[in-house]
Order: sequence, then structure tokens, then C-alpha cells
Amino acid sequence: MKNIFTKHPNSVGESYIKHFYNALSFSCLLFSLSFKAFVHAILPFMFETEVSDRVKTLSNDMQKRKEEAINKN
Repeated sequence: MKNIFTKHPNSVGESYIKHFYNALSFSCLLFSLSFKAFVHAILPFMFETEVSDRVKTLSNDMQKRKEEAINKN
């Protein structure tokens, strides 16, 4: 049973706890970006580029983590 909780975290070079923290951090960030996008939909002068800029940065960061995990294995 343990394998289902550790297989993916181990495949990206993380422990279960480290992966939990990282995934929860991404979740909180995406939640806040979702709220800002909602506000932007109503008030287009607010958060004009913040959401798209942060999504691009997040994508780049996640790609780097993936490449680092591949290089570790």
C-alpha cells in the first residue's frame, strides 16, 4: 500500500512530505491566481498581466523541476 503514496514523489526526486508541501504550495498559488483572474474579468484594469506572467513563470519552474528529477534518475 505504501507504494501508491510514494511512487510518484520518488519519481520526481522527492519524499512524500516534500511532494505534499510542493503540491499544496502550487494549489494555494493557483487558487490565488484564479481569484485574481476572476477580479480581472470584472475589473479589467486590475491584475492586467500578473496572472499570465505568473503562470508562465510557474510553468518554467515546473519544467526545471522535471528536468532536474530526470537528471537525478
